[in-house]
Amino acid sequence: MIDEAAYEALARDELAAWLARMGKGPSPLGRASKVLQAQVNRIVPEKVHAAVTAVIERLTRVIVAGSDLTTARPLEGASLSARETRVRARIGAYRAAAAAEGGVAGAGGFALALAEFPTLIATKIKLLFEIAALYGHDGAELSERFYILSIFQLAFSSADHRREVLAGMADWRSRAQPASLDAVDWRAFQQEYRDYIDLAKLAQMIPLIGAPVGAVVNYRLLDKLGETAIEAYRLRWFAAKSGA
Repeated sequence: MIDEAAYEALARDELAAWLARMGKGPSPLGRASKVLQAQVNRIVPEKVHAAVTAVIERLTRVIVAGSDLTTARPLEGASLSARETRVRARIGAYRAAAAAEGGVAGAGGFALALAEFPTLIATKIKLLFEIAALYGHDGAELSERFYILSIFQLAFSSADHRREVLAGMADWRSRAQPASLDAVDWRAFQQEYRDYIDLAKLAQMIPLIGAPVGAVVNYRLLDKLGETAIEAYRLRWFAAKSGA
């Protein structure tokens, strides 16, 4: 039998440590990667950036606005430990599936690895909808969809952008939310996401090593997303308990 008070105390400590990490500036390696990615972005023609932005915007809009993602009913009356036991089980299932997909895509060469890009985004968003429901939140609400997009950005953005996103997630219950998805800066959204994963995913397209790299990269990306979601929903859980 789980001691719920002890579990929540540990969760609070883990949340505090996570918030401290999120508040830090970029590491030397992170700064170097950002500089390298900025150089790559300057080389890429503007029309390519515009095309990628449009693709990611359309894909994310369809995924986030899709009615098929609202089928899970919010879990009611469960303790934090019970919720997180189920959340971690779902993360494990999605992580294993994404690793398998990454391995297949990596073994298939450039074209298949490139085709897997939108599939991976869809997998990540679907996982976030399931996690939201397990924490008792309704993915049919627009404000919850904005929160899901915020979690996505927290997991896959530079340190500077993470701090901006996290600041916007504070006091979520009382914060005024945009009226539509048109308020999202899709160019910044896709650029941060691409900058975060491009170097790792490019290695997936290299012959011979593509399959193992693809499996490991996808495993780690889903793991990072799941752990970020847990801490982000703990933030709401404890805020609600304190009446904030």
